[in-house]
Amino acid sequence: MSQSQDCALLSICDLKKFYDQPGGGKLTILDVPEFQIARGEQVVLRGESGSGKTTLLHVISGIVPADSGSIRLEGVELMQFSEAKRDRIRAAKMGYVFQTFNLLPAFTALENVRLGMSFARGELDIERAKDLLNRVGLHDRMHYLPGQLSVGQQQRVAVARALVNRPILLLADEPTANVDPANQERMIELIAKQCQEESVALLLVTHSDAVASRFSRVEQLSEINRALRTASV
Repeated sequence: MSQSQDCALLSICDLKKFYDQPGGGKLTILDVPEFQIARGEQVVLRGESGSGKTTLLHVISGIVPADSGSIRLEGVELMQFSEAKRDRIRAAKMGYVFQTFNLLPAFTALENVRLGMSFARGELDIERAKDLLNRVGLHDRMHYLPGQLSVGQQQRVAVARALVNRPILLLADEPTANVDPANQERMIELIAKQCQEESVALLLVTHSDAVASRFSRVEQLSEINRALRTASV
């Protein structure tokens, strides 16, 4: 392993993911020779819709298993672990902001954030959950159900939930896809600011020029994923 890989927070090497095709054979979705993120670094990954951005986040987080290759977090090989172990690592060390928020409709904003703590099997620190909701501007909406919140407010709850366990890496999947243009800049500012304050590395995927322009390191999925050079994804 190179020194750069050894020092990286997240290090990917020769990562491959295939899907079975209806007519037989396999379609290569991901073929990533090398990719790293340093501690506290904020990285945007750009790509067209359907290009494999979400699949890459799912593979990094362990939601979907890779077929081969290496994914190291803090120097620890994640692919050696069982699915259950990868789930625990994701809950304890990674935050995930989903495109569709994935909030539970019968739980209040505060309960949704606290639920994120239970997945990591840690102490249910209600003050930590309240503090994060306050910091994302929802101090007066903590006891509202998702259906009583605007789309932008629901996304802010999702950001607070993703950060509640003090992760070292935040994965954000098109976090402004369901936010109107007026709130898009505010949402990106919020995510970048909270990651900086919490010393959390950020990998944010988007196809938006406006979102990408806010960050100093922008990677094109087509340049790091060899599969996109040989197949239409």
